Amino acid sequence: MVQPDLCIVCDASKLDKHGCNGAPDLTLEILSPGNSKHEMDIKFKIYQESGVKEYWIVDCERRSILIFSLQAHHTMSGLKPFTEGETIRSPLFPDLRIQVTDIFKGITQ
Repeated sequence: MVQPDLCIVCDASKLDKHGCNGAPDLTLEILSPGNSKHEMDIKFKIYQESGVKEYWIVDCERRSILIFSLQAHHTMSGLKPFTEGETIRSPLFPDLRIQVTDIFKGITQ
């Protein structure tokens, strides 16, 4: 069992007092020093195998966001990295548009 930094669950029947039963639709992980291997390797595999439809990895150091979408046969496929000045468009939620610059406002390096 893993705990994402943020998740979106569209099917309310998956939620109970203990949390989410089954895979969330979207998970988001924020890299921090010392956890990048865990987020980019171990959790990636778990999310892929459990059927998470979309997985975002936020890299504050590089000010970039990686987005992976679940394809056939539980295989994640990645988009090009999103960097400052670009607009994220979620494959799972096509009406969702986020400016990468807005995500990193107020974060100093």
